[in-house]
Amino acid sequence: MEIRRVENMAGGKGHVIIKDLLGEKELNGKCRMYAEVTVEPGCSLGYHEHHGESETFYILQGFGDFDDNGTVRQVKPGDVTFTPSGSGHALVNTGVSNLIFMALIILD
Repeated sequence: MEIRRVENMAGGKGHVIIKDLLGEKELNGKCRMYAEVTVEPGCSLGYHEHHGESETFYILQGFGDFDDNGTVRQVKPGDVTFTPSGSGHALVNTGVSNLIFMALIILD
């Protein structure tokens, strides 16, 4: 597993920590990412669009505001989000502890 710290991801504030659970070989050209992502308090994943791929989040811990093409809703443990190709999203940690989620990017 590779662990990466990414500053200002997609124009967001602060940083995110990405723990890649599978590498390129295991993803076998079908997925771009399968990872556990941590967004610390005060940090965010900036708004960005997906083209030729979809992304799903499964929230494990913490609370945040999920922007789904301009519609913002709160997410909490157990929630699932889905962003299809041609759509965009963002995520802000609104809690006092880490926001942790699984991220899966599937190629079209």
